[in-house]
Amino acid sequence: QVQLVESGGGLVQAGGSLRLSCTASGRAFTFSSNAMGWFRQAAGKEREFVAAISRSGGSTYRVDSVKGRFTISRDNAKNTVYLQMNSLKPEDTAVYYCAATLRSWVPTRRSEYDYWGQGTQVTVSS
Repeated sequence: QVQLVESGGGLVQAGGSLRLSCTASGRAFTFSSNAMGWFRQAAGKEREFVAAISRSGGSTYRVDSVKGRFTISRDNAKNTVYLQMNSLKPEDTAVYYCAATLRSWVPTRRSEYDYWGQGTQVTVSS
C-alpha cells in the first residue's frame, strides 16, 4: 500500500508564498521510480493538473496559470515532492493533492495517476 501525506497548506494573503510537501511511503513503493504530480480542486470545480516532475527531477511540467509562480521539485533521498507557490492569488484557493503514477512517462491527466494523498487546503485572501 502506498501512502502520500501532504502538508504545508494554510491561509495566506494575496502575493504571499507557501511551500507544500508530500512524503511517500509504502513497502513496495520506490519513490525514485515514480513521476509525481500536484493537482488542485476548488470548491464546485473539477480537480485540475497543476504541476508534475519526472523520476529524476530533470523534467518538470506546469499548467500555464502557475508558470513563473509555482515550482515543483523533489528530494528522492527524503521520498518527498514539493510545490513552492509564490505570488499567490485568490484564484489559487483550493485543496491541493499530491499524486504518484506508475506510468513510465510524466502524465498531466488525473486518470493517469494511481495513488493520491488526502489533500491540503490552501486559502488565499484578497
